[in-house]
Amino acid sequence: MSEVVRVDVSGVIRLGQFLKLANLAEDGAFARELIQGGDVRVNGEVEVRRGRQLADGDCVEVDSPAGVFAARVHCRS
Repeated sequence: MSEVVRVDVSGVIRLGQFLKLANLAEDGAFARELIQGGDVRVNGEVEVRRGRQLADGDCVEVDSPAGVFAARVHCRS
């Protein structure tokens, strides 16, 4: 797995939005495909809900042909 990047967010963010913000998905359509395909894990568990709300400290991992990429949610106060 690659290094886990910290991504700053303000307020509530949903999984599909976070994938785009963290550059783990090029656009919303690709984020949806990744999630529906079972290629996204939140805190080690496969997540298939694009609208799942993420909390501070959640770790999101994406399996891709190029490897596993990860980002951690960091809520700005």
